[in-house]
Amino acid sequence: MIISAEDYINSLKDGRVVYYRGRKVTDVVDHHVLKVPVDHASSIYKLQSDSDYKEITCYNDNNLGVTSSFFKIPRNTEDLMRRHELIYETTRLGRGQFNIIQAIGTDAIFALMYVSRKVDEKYHTNYYENVINFYNNAAKNDLGLAVAQTDVKGDRSLRPSEQKDPDMYLHITKRDKNGIYVSGAKAHTTQSIAANELIVLPTRSMNSSDKDYAVSFAIPANAKGITMFARPMKEVETVENDTLSVIGRKNMEVETVTVFDNVFIPNNRIFLNGEYDFAGLLAMMFPTFHRFTALSYRAALADFLIGTGKLLAEYNGVSDKSNIKRNLSVLIEYKENLRANAIAAAYKCNYDNISGIAIPNIIYTNVGKLFANQNYTDVIKNIVDIAGGMVATMPSYEDFENPDEKDILLKYLTGRDRNETINRIKLFQTLREFISSLGSLYLAGMIHAEGSIEASILELTRSYDYSDSIALGEYSAGIRDKL
Repeated sequence: MIISAEDYINSLKDGRVVYYRGRKVTDVVDHHVLKVPVDHASSIYKLQSDSDYKEITCYNDNNLGVTSSFFKIPRNTEDLMRRHELIYETTRLGRGQFNIIQAIGTDAIFALMYVSRKVDEKYHTNYYENVINFYNNAAKNDLGLAVAQTDVKGDRSLRPSEQKDPDMYLHITKRDKNGIYVSGAKAHTTQSIAANELIVLPTRSMNSSDKDYAVSFAIPANAKGITMFARPMKEVETVENDTLSVIGRKNMEVETVTVFDNVFIPNNRIFLNGEYDFAGLLAMMFPTFHRFTALSYRAALADFLIGTGKLLAEYNGVSDKSNIKRNLSVLIEYKENLRANAIAAAYKCNYDNISGIAIPNIIYTNVGKLFANQNYTDVIKNIVDIAGGMVATMPSYEDFENPDEKDILLKYLTGRDRNETINRIKLFQTLREFISSLGSLYLAGMIHAEGSIEASILELTRSYDYSDSIALGEYSAGIRDKL
């Protein structure tokens, strides 16, 4: 069932406990800052109700009826390609800003479908049934989802069970016949304040001593004992009457430190309960789906930068200059490398016969994600080089509305054509917002979101099949007679 943006927003008026800048938030929907990430999330629901975009954002399932395309279970290459285009296009429609509200949760669900079948097979549990029931409810009700995976970790040289404070990793504190109780905290929980449900996953592999930390479940965001501490959204706080803000006014997301204080999880919502030998597989499988998502949205973000750079080059009259072409080629290379790896990951996907899930190719997914992490700063360097210093020092838009200043500024701040001056100014303003008020957020996010550089390197070197390469090395050195 597809719900309206209004119904989605109203569903968040549920008494959830959220703090912002030292004050308890009575209603995230009406909060002067947090309403921005709520409105951004709601744009997915608006697109689903828009006849121009229904074809990509909705699909008709035989069992579920018409629901969000984000809930389409990938069964083959075609499904993964459709998911790639869905994330790519919805990011472009968000002014180049990713909308995570159903993408990340379904990434987690697909990973859980795969892993839960394996846990059930070994331990005769019923986790797959729990996952499917949760999935059906989320899809039928068009729910917004957030994923809480990264623990706060405390002393990172110690395993979860070795921490002086056991709450440094979320863990089970009690079990009874009805379910489990958990305590701890998760960091970087994106859009938790705008989600109906939180999906909790382990952050790493576990051993037998970490058994109580090997836990996964889903829980309503307003459940008793859950408290969310939102990061300060500096890029949003001053934009209400700020003409220099375009992106921050409408298309920003927020992260929280999400604390679980003796939260009760009923049995039918548990996906992992002490099966420590599967914590690592789940912690790895979710990023595989989510990094595929990352390739898709980051390619769209790069498209925004390519368009901005190309337009500014044209307005500045330098689009034919060799240095500008080199700058643009870096942006194009970044975008198309991500797209190419996403497409390759879809076409070379791995099909799991037990769960019926098509898994994006781990190697292409991590190669693309590693390229995205390591080259983002170079992308920013090149877009700034195209724009020039005016991206930082240009007067405000209000100056161009003041009749005493307007004609003077239009005369001296024009580029190739005075008729294009206002458009040139708007591009400067949007790019300035992107690299200044949003700059630190994106710098940290593009390096660490969906897993750090080190995480991608570890997964790439762990999952890569070296056999053919080793055989070639031996054949070339004469160690073996033939390949």
